[in-house]
Amino acid sequence: MRVVITGAGKVGRSIARELLANGHDIQMIDRSSTAAANPIPGVTITEADACEIASLEAVGLDGAQVVVAATGDDKANLVVSLLAKTEFGVPRVVARVNHPKNEWLFDSSWGVDVAVSTPRMLSALVEEAVTVGDLVRLFTFREGGADLVEITLANDSPVVGGRVGDVVWPTETALVAILRGDRVITPSDDDPLEAGDELLFVAAPDQEESLEGLLSGSTD
Repeated sequence: MRVVITGAGKVGRSIARELLANGHDIQMIDRSSTAAANPIPGVTITEADACEIASLEAVGLDGAQVVVAATGDDKANLVVSLLAKTEFGVPRVVARVNHPKNEWLFDSSWGVDVAVSTPRMLSALVEEAVTVGDLVRLFTFREGGADLVEITLANDSPVVGGRVGDVVWPTETALVAILRGDRVITPSDDDPLEAGDELLFVAAPDQEESLEGLLSGSTD
């Protein structure tokens, strides 16, 4: 898969190394001459302004399957995302959100398929690590209008002791994994639900309250 990453700072380089190790073809673009002068083996870094159409044409953006807008500037990431989607028809655009107050901008109207907010993810992971019985939103799929959410079953959860297939889940929710100790379980109808299980769901935002009420027994 051909991936173009805009922004060759620490975040962009980390993404590039990871994708390169997984066998993908990586091209980077950064306006800093310092970034271009410090190449990553196996990755081409072009010195140019990614917010200019001519620069994106020069790196062959029309041949990319994925664009990752990973600069430290939210405005630049939005411009790159919009150009990638509208001018070059890139199928998948992933954008970094640097400031949480700007999250609302990173949606399909700006060409963003997936927005990744590091502050939001870190706070969610902290909540996930210390919270039992409360639903935690880990990730938002902007294009699909769905969230990846997690809830750890408390001892008094009404579903503990039952089977996955016995639970009437809210509409537009899908149980995608059960984390039990060091095991990752792909759910089937016969799998039991135990106290301490971490359940991962893809759910529509308007169903999250119902899901939390079902699993925690709360009606609040």
